[in-house]
Amino acid sequence: MTIGLLKEPDHESRVALLPESVKNLVNLKVDVWVETRAGQKAFSSDEAYVTAGAKVHSRADTLQADVILGIYPPSDSEIDRIQAHQVLICLFNPLANKALVDTFLQKGITTFSMDNVPRTTRAQAMDILSSMATVAGYKAVLLAASHSPRFFPMFMTAAGSIIPSKVLVLGAGVAGLQAIATARRLGAVVEAFDVRAAAEEEVKSLGAKFVKVEGAQDDKGAGGYAVEQSEEFKAKQQALIQEHATKSNIIICTAQIPGRKAPLLITEDTVKNMDSGSVIVDLAASTGGNCELTENNQICQKEGVTIIGDSNLSSSMPLDASKMYGKNMVNFLKLIIGPEGELNLNWQDDIVLNTCVTHQGQVQSPRVKSTLYPSETV
Repeated sequence: MTIGLLKEPDHESRVALLPESVKNLVNLKVDVWVETRAGQKAFSSDEAYVTAGAKVHSRADTLQADVILGIYPPSDSEIDRIQAHQVLICLFNPLANKALVDTFLQKGITTFSMDNVPRTTRAQAMDILSSMATVAGYKAVLLAASHSPRFFPMFMTAAGSIIPSKVLVLGAGVAGLQAIATARRLGAVVEAFDVRAAAEEEVKSLGAKFVKVEGAQDDKGAGGYAVEQSEEFKAKQQALIQEHATKSNIIICTAQIPGRKAPLLITEDTVKNMDSGSVIVDLAASTGGNCELTENNQICQKEGVTIIGDSNLSSSMPLDASKMYGKNMVNFLKLIIGPEGELNLNWQDDIVLNTCVTHQGQVQSPRVKSTLYPSETV
């Protein structure tokens, strides 16, 4: 079996596999084809891939591999040339991209979306979303610190005392928790908000204060994700968040709901009431943003507040982000590679089933099926 590694679009610095991960796949008795200069922006040369056991090919040739790997999916014209016997593994965001899923169904392509890996204990080693969120949460705080006119820690100086920055983190998932930990290491006073009840203990364990809104909808069946809340809860949430936001110097926004627009947590009025020089970093920018004034992929100033909209901060650390992505990918590939290096799709494996979007013209993932095709769900 051949596995092809694609070069990402020009705006992306990561690569789905570093040479060290390629070596692991070669040991599984598969042939690895790497597109020319695929790892260049992640500081990995073609020569390094060859040394690891891969063969370097053109993009056209790499797209003929039995299994094709990437972060972003190939272009529409390239997908048109992919055959039904091939397997495509990328980040498809299928819950928000029905047109792409429909295309896969029509062509009969087998596709796996790594952002659809179930969030279970066994699947943690393959959870690319968590890995990339770790990078994003870390970088969000460093980015905020670089744009802030204030120190993060308290300083006792000959010129007097400097009080620490106040940081508010919205959403205490993986990115939020990493943001909390990083801000605390830098000496800031940190508060955090999340609708999930389980988040309170995690937030407190990192030395931050948990902003709690009573009356959240039960999230036990949501697989570790946030769930849509009632209008009454949203109103209470909005009022409490605004109270804490206006007292903060830094706000890190990470709250998202899979397949839906990001919840609006910071209004324009709140921004107007924040101190001049404050900074907001919105990691939910690509799905609408948690801040009403966020502009995706832009850094703007509104009412004296710097607002940074960036949902792809993991790309700004291409080496370690690629290393984490590749390790997650290899751990997943081990589930579908047989003892002789052949493709082995075991639909009794819940990780394989839930990660697979389409196979032979059918939707495999129960989550994708119930969300995009509810009338066809049995």
